[in-house]
Amino acid sequence: MNTENQGYPNFPARPPPSSSSPFASAPPPGVPPQSGGPESVGFRPHTRPFTPSGPPMAPPVGVMRPFQSPLVSQIPGQGIRPPPPPPSSNSFPSTAYGPPGGGSFQRFPTPPPPSGPPQTQTLAGHFSPPRQPMGPPPQSLTSGVPGGYASPPGTGFQQSMPPVNPSYPGVGGPQPSFPPSSYPPQTGGLDPASFPRPLDGDVEPNTFAEMYPMNCHSRYLRLTTSAIPSSQSLASRWHLPLGAVVCPLAEAPEGEEVTLIDFGSSGIIRCRRCRTYVNPYVTFTDSGRKWRCNICSMLNDVPGEYFSHLDATGRRMDLDQRPELTKGSVEIIAPTEYMVRPPMPPIYFFLIDVSFSAAKSGMLEVAAQTIKSCLDNLPGYPRTQIGFITYDSTLHFYNMKSSLSQPQMMVVSDLDDIFVPLPDDLLVNLSESRNVVEAFLDSLPLMFQNNVNVESAFGPALKAAYMVMNQLGGKLLIFQNSLPSLGAGRLKLRGDDPRVYGTEKEYTLRVAEDNFYKQMAADCTKFQIGINVYAFSDKYTDIASLGTLAKYTGGQVYYYPGFQSSIHGDKLRHELARDLTRETAWESVMRIRCGKGIRFSSYHGNFMLRSTDLIALPAVDCDKAYAMQLTLEETLLTTPTVYFQVALLYTASCGERRIRVHTAVAPVVTDLGEMYRQADTGSIVSVYTRLAIEKTLSGKLDDARNVIQQKIVKALREYRNLHSVQHRLGSRLIYPESLKFLPLYGLAICKSTPLQGGPADASLDERCAAGFTMMALPVKKLLKLLYPSLFRVDEWLLKPSADVDDLKDVLRRLPLGAESLDSRGLYIYDDGFRLVLWFGRMLSPDIAKNLLGADFAAELSRVTVQEQENGMSKKLMRLIKKVRENDPSYHPMCFLVRQGEQPREGFLFLRHLTEDQMGGSTSYVDWILQIHRQVQQNA
Repeated sequence: MNTENQGYPNFPARPPPSSSSPFASAPPPGVPPQSGGPESVGFRPHTRPFTPSGPPMAPPVGVMRPFQSPLVSQIPGQGIRPPPPPPSSNSFPSTAYGPPGGGSFQRFPTPPPPSGPPQTQTLAGHFSPPRQPMGPPPQSLTSGVPGGYASPPGTGFQQSMPPVNPSYPGVGGPQPSFPPSSYPPQTGGLDPASFPRPLDGDVEPNTFAEMYPMNCHSRYLRLTTSAIPSSQSLASRWHLPLGAVVCPLAEAPEGEEVTLIDFGSSGIIRCRRCRTYVNPYVTFTDSGRKWRCNICSMLNDVPGEYFSHLDATGRRMDLDQRPELTKGSVEIIAPTEYMVRPPMPPIYFFLIDVSFSAAKSGMLEVAAQTIKSCLDNLPGYPRTQIGFITYDSTLHFYNMKSSLSQPQMMVVSDLDDIFVPLPDDLLVNLSESRNVVEAFLDSLPLMFQNNVNVESAFGPALKAAYMVMNQLGGKLLIFQNSLPSLGAGRLKLRGDDPRVYGTEKEYTLRVAEDNFYKQMAADCTKFQIGINVYAFSDKYTDIASLGTLAKYTGGQVYYYPGFQSSIHGDKLRHELARDLTRETAWESVMRIRCGKGIRFSSYHGNFMLRSTDLIALPAVDCDKAYAMQLTLEETLLTTPTVYFQVALLYTASCGERRIRVHTAVAPVVTDLGEMYRQADTGSIVSVYTRLAIEKTLSGKLDDARNVIQQKIVKALREYRNLHSVQHRLGSRLIYPESLKFLPLYGLAICKSTPLQGGPADASLDERCAAGFTMMALPVKKLLKLLYPSLFRVDEWLLKPSADVDDLKDVLRRLPLGAESLDSRGLYIYDDGFRLVLWFGRMLSPDIAKNLLGADFAAELSRVTVQEQENGMSKKLMRLIKKVRENDPSYHPMCFLVRQGEQPREGFLFLRHLTEDQMGGSTSYVDWILQIHRQVQQNA
């Protein structure tokens, strides 16, 4: 996978935590905390004592020097460092990824939960560390400037953040119950178990929904804060994104589907001026003969067919029969005036690489079998159309005319002057030509099984597919197995020179090399062609260029590095089947309207912007989300609320033209504190992620990571300033309950594949593919990828079999750090795209044998997990199936890793433990202290 990083330094062991929590109780309501007194709560950072064994070493080249905290002078206890703890029987073995000097990863017991009900703080998020010197620092640290440490980066790693002293604040909001007159017992360390972590996944704020029950559900529209600033000056103090994340076709649970409406002869009711669709927030006047638009306040006439009398409160008498006036999300059947042409049929066109590597890897066989198995479930029967082109150094067209018993192949070898033979018979009605299509799919793998051609005329093949499809549009699925080497759009190897990283030219490796691809994407969008790219090569294929096709046509990139059908076959089958059978909105456009005085100024995701606010989406589905940012156009907003309306005009697979409308309202506030209280971390992180990935396309990775950190620092500094007048904060770090996970997610963004480390930490294709994928992910899916699930299963497997409900017990998430691991345990790591089964070195051989059969002692890279004939194996497979069913949009592959099995354990598992300092990256503890120090500066 090209992900081995031989330059990883040894992973340092963390100091042992105390058994106590770093929390102090909240002050009584109305009583400001007294600095230095027993009731004061907060985080006072301490610098760990450090006694270098030799002369101080300067930080390595390219490493930022840690700045001297202004709080160092307050720090007591600069004594002699206590000796490191002896390794325990549960310790990790010393490996290439283990701590230096024979140290160990150590499992620490989770402290018992505090008794008594939690208390809520007046000021959310006070931190209180121990007053004694910290335990021994990581052994890989070298001395930098006084009061700080610099860690040597891995080979080729451009470090953007200086590692700092591990001290940690606790969690904001509800706190464990301690006597209000005292701190918790202080010992020589902090308990990592008390750090704020999103172990419950994405928890959406519910106050907004309770306040405005007629709003659309948050699965369709999530604002970054549900309190809109009343003025530009207030907005300028809100250093977090001001905007929204929209997923217009999000899947709804059974029973909550969007209601379908047909206005009939009255026509669709819309505002004459701003074109807003009628919704629950319009008001009716003049005895029901007029209605006032909630967005622009225009008074509109009510058509006679839509007229209804009003009751004494001004409500329409037929309100219960009008879903568009009571529900925030509706789907409207559009009349003929909403069509520029007859609704297109669902069209699936396949552009398949049949060169040597495609046949050898088994990709051709898996793709052909999967397409055939999905023919009955393609949307739009009997209108669905289908077509194929294959290519290596030449192009192969296939006549699928229904009168034929076998498809006819026509070969075009002139790549400079592409023409399409028999253009009318290349794209055929599936129901009429079903037998011919099935015969073709059965013979496709055999036709090219002995092909030794290694060339790829991808550019000419793409132009040919465009020429076939541009009459109607549709979805183009590309299966690409090698670097395009012939004709238009041919690409060359690039990115091999690590000296480019860290320079001003670094970003050029992550953008399309040839403008051919962006121009083809623009042409395809114009003619309603959406493109999904399936890339399979184990060598460089320039995903940065190929992915441009998906980016600008509203599609997505599926990446299978080093594809082998025996290993990756199931993943391709499930994801291709999902792509072919999920409900798709064809020839779509989306616009978001909002109230007077504000507008959406920028959009982020996979689409083409047709005008300033019209998003072109040739094919869109439930797995796509889009982020956007708001701007205040007026100095002062005079209305008490602001309205938003998302409208997606599309063709359904059944042939109807429809408009999906989502409407929401948010209050306008004059208090910055209220904006913080109504903040939505999930939406903020989604916007931040897209902005950071876009930043990597115009600058260095360091710059993108630093921008994330600085934005969080500015936001927390502003929040601190809000409370610094009425409360003597001293050196405390505070933040609102609503944003307690934001620093951790910020760190996770910096450690995500598109932004992490340097050239040795991820291959160029892997980095670009992850970027294209994350740009389109809905909020919940993205948050799970950033902070994945980790849970222990060996204890559950040993229990007697029980009902399916017992799965809830085992799916309790653990913190993503080495302290969560026990060498006697079996753990599952799940980020939505991969499942990793981590076998501890001391795991009972009986468990391993039950789960893996005769292969339990073999090298796990050669073993696949399969159901064995015993209850324990069946329980594990049922659990894996349940995890995969929770989110069917992708099919997580299952990898097996044994503790100490290097380098697989490092790049498959250890480097994804977000909270640990690995490969030169910053740990969660260090990251928080770093943010705190910067918040303190100029506060």
